[in-house]
Amino acid sequence: MDKISTGIRDLDSLIDSAYIGDNVVWETEAGTSEDIFMLNFISRSLAEDKNVIYVSFNRSPQSILLHMNIKDHPERLTVLDCFTSGKGKSDRAFLKFYETKHETFPKIIRVNRPGDISLFSETVNSIQDGLPEGARYIFDSLTGMQDLWGDENSTYKFFTYMCPRLYDLRTVAYWILEKEAHSQTFKANLRHITQVVIELYKKKEKLFLKALKLDGRPDREAFKPHSYEIEGAGIRVTPVRKEPSLNVGGRIREVRTKLGMSQKDLADKIGLTSSFVSQLENNQISPSLNSFLQISNALGINPTLLLQKEKRRDDAEWLLRRDMVMKDLYRSGQGYRVYSIVSGEKTSAYTTVIAPDAELDRHFLDIKKEELIFVVRGRISVKVDNKERELRQGDSILLKETMPNFWRNKTEEEVELLVLCT
Repeated sequence: MDKISTGIRDLDSLIDSAYIGDNVVWETEAGTSEDIFMLNFISRSLAEDKNVIYVSFNRSPQSILLHMNIKDHPERLTVLDCFTSGKGKSDRAFLKFYETKHETFPKIIRVNRPGDISLFSETVNSIQDGLPEGARYIFDSLTGMQDLWGDENSTYKFFTYMCPRLYDLRTVAYWILEKEAHSQTFKANLRHITQVVIELYKKKEKLFLKALKLDGRPDREAFKPHSYEIEGAGIRVTPVRKEPSLNVGGRIREVRTKLGMSQKDLADKIGLTSSFVSQLENNQISPSLNSFLQISNALGINPTLLLQKEKRRDDAEWLLRRDMVMKDLYRSGQGYRVYSIVSGEKTSAYTTVIAPDAELDRHFLDIKKEELIFVVRGRISVKVDNKERELRQGDSILLKETMPNFWRNKTEEEVELLVLCT
């Protein structure tokens, strides 16, 4: 795999550098100094005699020249100015730059109608056509694109147009996104088609970064929060102590399959794509908090259960002690709790506890399998096919193609059921 340095040694070590063809989306909060990540990438690229195309929607040419202060090979940097006639609204104060400036480096090209997406795309392509292979891109604001073009759909279409071209161009592109300015759907769709997503955020005045997606990287350490500090023009990333992976994706897959739910079923429930669910379950991407909560709700499971470490077996691999089972809450609802004893592709077993005086107007599992339910303790009424019967300790029911219409515990004691699914 051909690699390209980010210009920050600690970041290269953490994410295994950028790969040829990568679109790197930076989801940022205010005050996280994302510009320094961009400047280090630009400086490293120029030092390697690579051309850089910087597309600006958020900064005027004067601000860019002052902010960048490129010393090595500035002639290889081209700035595409979409600000002056975009966010700058062709104000005289910004237009004067073009009247008074002399020959400068970097080269600055003003886009007269940046709101015309076709013209903008043609301009980007014409600049690329005049440069050697491998010119690298910085798009300083997906948010600025959205503001100028009027909707997320237009921005997304341009991104999907550029995204697959990078491998053929033998290059990498950085895209900056203000994460609070976009919908969850837009961000999820971007994560689906891009290769790398890195989040920058602040917490108690400290700066943190973590990967939300890293396509093709074997090491998952980058998905954990890492603090970073600005040191002059550089950045130092503080590594975290390595711990066993929580394997959130694997846990989501396990619960989904227990419920007899396909990836498409889950995707439809949360309003995303089957491919997104597949990448998530394979730990190729990390869900946003909102997506994580939506998934937990769709699966009917407490979100904290997806974040628990793997449970330890006691005494022997074949021994499943009750106290360990009763810590592995599988799902819960009004008046009931279900604990997982064992799960597999062919056979699963659960302990279900139904509270005193509880009434369940549906079955406590959504499993499309044959079920044998044994009453371990207590008495409970169940209705199946509109026939209600009372079950006592030691009784069982066998469900093949039907599911209970309701469960009713009329007693003042908890009822415990053993459920076998095949």
